[in-house]
Amino acid sequence: EHEVDRRTLFKVGLGGAVAAVVGTELAFPGAARAAGATPSTPSAEFPWIIDCDTWGARPPSSPIQITGNQTNKIILHHMAFPNVTDYSRDHAIQLAKDCQNLHMDTNGWADTGQHFTVSRGGYVLEGRHQSLSTLETGEHQVIAAHCPGENGNAIGIENEGTYITETPPDALLDSLVELCVAVCRQFDLHAWDIFGHWDFRLGTDCPGISFYAQFPMVRSRVLKAMGTPLAEVPDRRWPDIWRFVDSQVVQIAQYLLVDAGYDTLAIDGVFGTDMIDILADFQTTHGISVTPDATFDTATWEALAPVLDKHAAGLPVSAVQYILAIKGYADTVSTTGEYDHATMKAVQDMQRLHGLTPNGKVDLSTWCALVGGSVREAFRV
Repeated sequence: EHEVDRRTLFKVGLGGAVAAVVGTELAFPGAARAAGATPSTPSAEFPWIIDCDTWGARPPSSPIQITGNQTNKIILHHMAFPNVTDYSRDHAIQLAKDCQNLHMDTNGWADTGQHFTVSRGGYVLEGRHQSLSTLETGEHQVIAAHCPGENGNAIGIENEGTYITETPPDALLDSLVELCVAVCRQFDLHAWDIFGHWDFRLGTDCPGISFYAQFPMVRSRVLKAMGTPLAEVPDRRWPDIWRFVDSQVVQIAQYLLVDAGYDTLAIDGVFGTDMIDILADFQTTHGISVTPDATFDTATWEALAPVLDKHAAGLPVSAVQYILAIKGYADTVSTTGEYDHATMKAVQDMQRLHGLTPNGKVDLSTWCALVGGSVREAFRV
């Protein structure tokens, strides 16, 4: 989803390291390097990806940066563009041009925000310059502008269309799976490292309720295409929110931290400096290593998330209701803090979607699925 984000701020993290967030591009001093405006060339390894020169991209307005960070996920978006029925290659090329113009002329970014774009007709196009060449090498990605806090860690893929009530065409999904497989193989990622924009971005409808409900299927197709054995899938892959991310998942973490006794923490989805100290205290108190940059790792999530049954009440139930309303149950679920029948029915729906036993009990795997993570059971579906 295209958003104008002109934040310019400095955050001081654990250990005193300073990172600058300029616009939506995250760069660590000394970690990123500038790449010249080297002309892109059609890829011998990925000839089905239409490179910037082929679709006629404008040159970037400033040097493209290459991150020094390790790529650790894929973030999927919908473009909030019309669900057109023109599935042609010419339309896909025009889409790439329109997107770049929007990002450069309206958002004020250096280039297209995302790394890759998938059209409704199934054409895959390079977004930001050098995204294709860095995919080929699989070492360090281009720093993009698709998700604040994750631009140097995540490959961003925009999918043409708006998918709140509709789902993407088969051609788009087929190409998206192929692209995700390529990204996973090149950057040593896995099918369970695929997330949605709203997992790491506050106040967005992207990637859309209906598209998001297809993520278990997309991940399963990627797993199968990669030939990954089910035994290698972790029990749970939680969203690794950290101090540079504001999102609905951060808000869930805040509900749970307040419930754990940190009642000075605001429940607003904003990962403030106070949350950094609170998280470090929570981790230390629970015998968990304090993570760099206040990252929520598996141990932290699993110490934080309480098991809920039909008799539960309070902030953890409010957290469940809050996330359910965002993910398609706003008409039936209200944030009351009481585990009512509507909440249980919605939880059971989400459990079925992710291959979990639909018993309405919010255990660790149900929590993980609710907040946008992957669970092993979903890959059996």
